Amino acid sequence: MSQDTEHVKCLIIGSGPAGYTAAIYASRADLKPVMYTGMLAGGQLTQTTEVENFPGYPNGIMGPEMMEDFRKQAERLGTDIRFGYVSAVDFSSLPHKVTVDESKTILADTVIISTGASAKWLGLESEQKYSGFGVSACAVCDGFFFKGQDVAIVGAGDTAAEEATYLAKMCNKVYMIVRRDEFRASKAMVHRVLNTPNIEVLYNTETLEIMGDGMSVNGVKVINNQTNEDTVLDVTGFFVAIGHKPNTDVFRGWINMDETGYIITRPGSTETNVEGVFCCGDAQDHIYRQAVTAAGTGCMAAIDAERYLAAKEHVVTA
Repeated sequence: MSQDTEHVKCLIIGSGPAGYTAAIYASRADLKPVMYTGMLAGGQLTQTTEVENFPGYPNGIMGPEMMEDFRKQAERLGTDIRFGYVSAVDFSSLPHKVTVDESKTILADTVIISTGASAKWLGLESEQKYSGFGVSACAVCDGFFFKGQDVAIVGAGDTAAEEATYLAKMCNKVYMIVRRDEFRASKAMVHRVLNTPNIEVLYNTETLEIMGDGMSVNGVKVINNQTNEDTVLDVTGFFVAIGHKPNTDVFRGWINMDETGYIITRPGSTETNVEGVFCCGDAQDHIYRQAVTAAGTGCMAAIDAERYLAAKEHVVTA
C-alpha cells in the first residue's frame, strides 16, 4: 500500500458533538477510529458563546471550551484526530474509498458521516460581527439569554414561526421580519404567530444592519421594501431563521438524501443506503438540531458500526 493510502477500520468524517461522541464510543469498542475534523474543527458550537442546555455542565460552558473537552476525551480514549477535509468519496465497493485534502486516500471498512449543517445567514457584515453576541441562528439554544427583552427574528417559514412563538414565551416583544407580504409557513403556524399578542409581524421588510456598541446588539435597522422607509428597532437580540444547509455535497450521488441535502437514515438507526456507511448529527437531523441529540446519534452510529463489523467477522459459511 502506498504512503498516500491508508486502511482503517472506522473513519469519522467531521467533528462536533456527533463526531466526537461517535469517536468516544468507537474507541472504547476498539475500532481504532480515525477522525478528519473538517475545516471547522468542533463544528457549529465553536462559533457559539455560552451553552446552558447540555447535561453535565451545571454552570454552563462556552461552546469552544465544551468542544475542546469532547476532543480531549476522544483523544484520551485513542481516537486519531486529524485536521483535514474530505474532498471526494467512492462508495462503489468495500472497503470504502475516501480522498482527503485531494491527495491522501483512506480505505475504510466503516464510515461515520458527522459533517453537520451550516446556518444560512443574510450576508451582512454586522451579522457576523455580532454572531454570538446578540446574533444567533438558534432560538431554542439562545432564547433563554434574552428573557424579558425585546428581540427580532427574520424568516417566514415554519421554523421562523415556531422560533418566534418560542421566543414570545420568554421575551417582552418579538419583531418578526418577513421579506414578502405573506408567510411561507403553514396556515397552522401562521395562525399561532398572529394570535400571539407580543409578536409584531413586519411585512415587506428587510434587514439593513445589525447595530451595536461593539460588544453586543442594541438595535436593528430595517427597511420597508415597498415604501423605502427605514426604521430602527430597539432590540438586544437578533435571530436568523432562514434555514440550514447540511454539509453533505461531497456525498451527493452516493448517499440517499432529501431535497435539501439531509442524509436519509433508516428509522431507528444511523444506517444509510450504503453498506457500512452511517450518518449522525445535523447532517441527517433537520428537526431537533441540538448538541445533545447530535451526541446521542453519534453514540448510535458508533454502535451500529461496531455491530456491522462484528457481524461481518462472524459470518458463518456452509
